[in-house]
Amino acid sequence: MNLAALLTDHPFAEDEPLLFGADETLTAGEARAEAAALAADLRSHGVHPGHAVAVQLPNGPRVIVAMAAVWLAGAILVPVNPRLPAAEVDAVLDATHPGLFLDASGVTSRSSPAAYEPGVAFVTWTSGTTGRPKAILHTHDAYLELLDRVLGPLRAGSTDSAKRPTPNLIPVSLALNAGIYNALFGLRAGASLVIMDRFEPAGFAALVARHQVHSTVLPPAAITTLADDPDVTDLAPLRYVRSITAPLSPLAAVRFSAKFGVTVLNGYGQAEIGEVIGWTAADARAHPDKIGAVGRPHPGVDVKLAPDGELLVRPPRRAVGYAGGEDLHDRVDEAGFVRTGDLARIDDDGFVWIEGRLGDVINRGGNKVFPEQVEEVLRLVPGVADVAVVGVADERLGEVPVAFVVGTPAPADVERVCREHLVAYKVPVDVVSVDRLPRSEVGKVLRRELVARYSASA
Repeated sequence: MNLAALLTDHPFAEDEPLLFGADETLTAGEARAEAAALAADLRSHGVHPGHAVAVQLPNGPRVIVAMAAVWLAGAILVPVNPRLPAAEVDAVLDATHPGLFLDASGVTSRSSPAAYEPGVAFVTWTSGTTGRPKAILHTHDAYLELLDRVLGPLRAGSTDSAKRPTPNLIPVSLALNAGIYNALFGLRAGASLVIMDRFEPAGFAALVARHQVHSTVLPPAAITTLADDPDVTDLAPLRYVRSITAPLSPLAAVRFSAKFGVTVLNGYGQAEIGEVIGWTAADARAHPDKIGAVGRPHPGVDVKLAPDGELLVRPPRRAVGYAGGEDLHDRVDEAGFVRTGDLARIDDDGFVWIEGRLGDVINRGGNKVFPEQVEEVLRLVPGVADVAVVGVADERLGEVPVAFVVGTPAPADVERVCREHLVAYKVPVDVVSVDRLPRSEVGKVLRRELVARYSASA
């Protein structure tokens, strides 16, 4: 199945509004007609099946139209974030070799397009938290399986299968995997899409109320921002928020739920394998004591732990590789399990608890320190708005934990809370005050930048 069918075969009638943006709304008929016309235009510019088309458009309905058009032309979508500087845009194009470039000014042909394998639908990028981002190749079939993998339990829990889903609100860039996933998820569910040009708390709350949104997807950074904003006091009729893209602090989930009366459904996945573990509303009602877990495996997903505690996952389908030629199979064992690089534990009820990244664990003189555990404690300190803990080199102990804190906590409070909740070797040796933490676009802390900053200052 070609993913363009999620638009062309959407159940909405021709005259029903389907794509809502900040400045325009397209009906289902208008979106289908424009996608078909743009696909013809791409063909007239020489695009062939297996070629890539780079698309750099601001968030809005036209991005969805462009996605479908690229797929209708048999091409591969290369999303390009409009906020990228010119040098970064060039890096994206050099890594993927598209035949055409589509932006607000029109279609431009490029020389020497790459030929991709049949079935590839689009390119997204790894987070770049541990090294330079890699271009991931997603196929039509595998991504459709991913959507149905997650939708299955949600549909099973619905009491009225004939009821039309409420609009899917998209608060992140459609140049990111999170935005593409959210958009295709909504179309596959038979919903309309409400697309924010950029996330802003008051605007998000207004759209929830205007479109009567009952559930949405948010990255942890947005969840925290909404909980912290004193001007946003109500998110009715929102009932569920699914957290994606980065680890969600249990404390942040509790604060958000307490403020808005909205249930937070955690989830876990990686760009190469999609969402593989998550919560359902039924699990949230039955297991409120497990709020720190990322959920249970989705149908068809197998999980197990390696001897060192690394989480191994075997999904039904996954990405086929990387545009740069890097081998995804290097991470896959003989039984088909993918090494995630995350340390985890699995309880007796099948809930998965992520302990931290394998590469982020701090080895302090032989004692393991999980940064996420220390960060959760530091969030209890009055005056701490945000925090990240990293391991820095130490001549005597090998590594020691250092905390970077946004806010103005009193040193005595930091010392008191750490000593109350942490064994001595987990207490940071230094607390550095910063205006903000370096994060990727989906909210992941770029720990390597903090390590480099600390090493340079030392």
